[in-house]
Amino acid sequence: MDRVRRGTPQNCHRQDSALQTPTRMKAVFTIQHHASTLEVARWSPSLKTLPGPKILLLHEGLGCVAMWKDFGQQLADRLKVPVIAYSRAGYGASSPIELPRPLDYMQREADQVLPDLLEELCDGPRLLLGHSDGATIALAYAGSQRDPLLLGVIAIAPHVVVEDITIASIQQARAKFTTGSLAEKLARYHQSNLTTAFWGWNDVWLDPAFRTFSILDRLHAIDVPILALQGTEDAYGTGTQLELIATSAAPTTITLVEGANHSPHLTHTEQVLTAIERFLDKEGLLASVDTPST
Repeated sequence: MDRVRRGTPQNCHRQDSALQTPTRMKAVFTIQHHASTLEVARWSPSLKTLPGPKILLLHEGLGCVAMWKDFGQQLADRLKVPVIAYSRAGYGASSPIELPRPLDYMQREADQVLPDLLEELCDGPRLLLGHSDGATIALAYAGSQRDPLLLGVIAIAPHVVVEDITIASIQQARAKFTTGSLAEKLARYHQSNLTTAFWGWNDVWLDPAFRTFSILDRLHAIDVPILALQGTEDAYGTGTQLELIATSAAPTTITLVEGANHSPHLTHTEQVLTAIERFLDKEGLLASVDTPST
């Protein structure tokens, strides 16, 4: 297990790190997926692009492409490969959906949406990098699809089972949305999809029937290397999630980011980028990676 010590954090201990002012993307466009129009962002390396896989980012349960903020560009520049993200239907500037979401919405995204999107957006060797719900979707995809082009999965704060701490934090999020400032912050990103994005996520997670949610049955079938990262101060999950992945799935590298919350890629970006870089270098998944000396 790797433990990334705290350097100089950005917005340390902020659970709403992704909810600050949106940043400009390199390129934003839309694609059609069945009946939905999906918002897509693409970041290209600022200097040069090396041979290597494209990386598809999968956002959290309240996220969208804009809430990745500068991370997409930082990742592209660090690894010198293209990075792509999309907003799932009902999020950001993508098409709205009808509620309620099904309790297996993450498995459905992995099985019914990702295969076509990967073929269109990442037509070649690829890596999946997911955050929270997005990490769950990435793992569910890797465990159910025999994708010969998938080289690995990077899972940040994944949920493979439901924990009490997760439910407690999601209950707090409901209170902040209905009586606090969370709705106003999220509206900057989701606009007309605001209520769909929030309630589609919140209602599922707080449904008593969802307490049995699990993707453990898919983990044993994953045959690509996994990097599983989590902040030590994550209010939405514990290290149990990473341990379950490591004992159930393909070779897994576990990294704990000291002092980080649920979004370590935003609050402790340098530590996360370094962990990703070292993982990819160790697994031989990039043609050339300039890993900083320690």
